[in-house]
Amino acid sequence: MSLPTQPLRDEHAGLFPSVDRIKQTAELIGKASSEEICKGLEEVYDFLAHHLKIHAGAEEAALYPVVQKLLGSPDATKTMSRDHMEIGRYIDELAALKQCPSDGKFSPEHSESLRRVLYGVYALVKIHFEKEEEVYLPILDQRMTAEEVREMYTKMEAAAHEAMQALAG
Repeated sequence: MSLPTQPLRDEHAGLFPSVDRIKQTAELIGKASSEEICKGLEEVYDFLAHHLKIHAGAEEAALYPVVQKLLGSPDATKTMSRDHMEIGRYIDELAALKQCPSDGKFSPEHSESLRRVLYGVYALVKIHFEKEEEVYLPILDQRMTAEEVREMYTKMEAAAHEAMQALAG
């Protein structure tokens, strides 16, 4: 029997390869060609800025209000929202760092900054998903019907769609 939150779990599972790509790109720095690193940086930035950020916004709009209501506190999701803010800070920092050097060589300082940002955002996103899956989703499974979860997920999808349209201009 499927859990009511299976669509959310499936969505996370679909994001995990891109989350792993963050770490893989960090591991390339200092070992791979600048072209390979730059390709990885563009992929990671695209995922973070155009997919994960939208996912986070959908959670803020539809998932977290439900969790707050179920737990009886508007503060119940503050730490998760704080994670989203920090992920946004990392995205902004990566935007400034992802420019590839014209001479094809990353300076030691640039390489160190890239590694710090990539490993930092990787760890934060990974633990964020784990907290959702180990804490919030079991609460939803226990306290909501499958129909209520579907309605919440539909609201998340609508929020994500709206954010994608705004991003497209």
